[in-house]
Amino acid sequence: MNLYVGNLSRQVTEDDLRQAFEAHGEVSSVALIKDKFSGEPRGFAFVEMPAKAQAIAAMQALNGYELMGRSLVVNEARPREERRGGGGGGGGRRGGNDRRRDDSRGRRRPY
Repeated sequence: MNLYVGNLSRQVTEDDLRQAFEAHGEVSSVALIKDKFSGEPRGFAFVEMPAKAQAIAAMQALNGYELMGRSLVVNEARPREERRGGGGGGGGRRGGNDRRRDDSRGRRRPY
């Protein structure tokens, strides 16, 4: 079962999370999410526990638990939503140097 862990202190490491969750059962993976540009922790993580009963016990025990001065938020992780391709868009001319202007009737004037 995959668990979302939020409201993390910036000082928390993957090992800190692993120790907290291993008190309630086997942990298969811990992923502390970091900003892709700065490398700073973003304040949340995902913990994978293979046994659902142990994951539920950990979720109940650690939700609201204080770790490094912050009260943890622990929930079952939702599946990742599909994202469409990035922004982009735009196109056309930008700026005020276009010599072809519309006339008063909305028609394009030649250069």
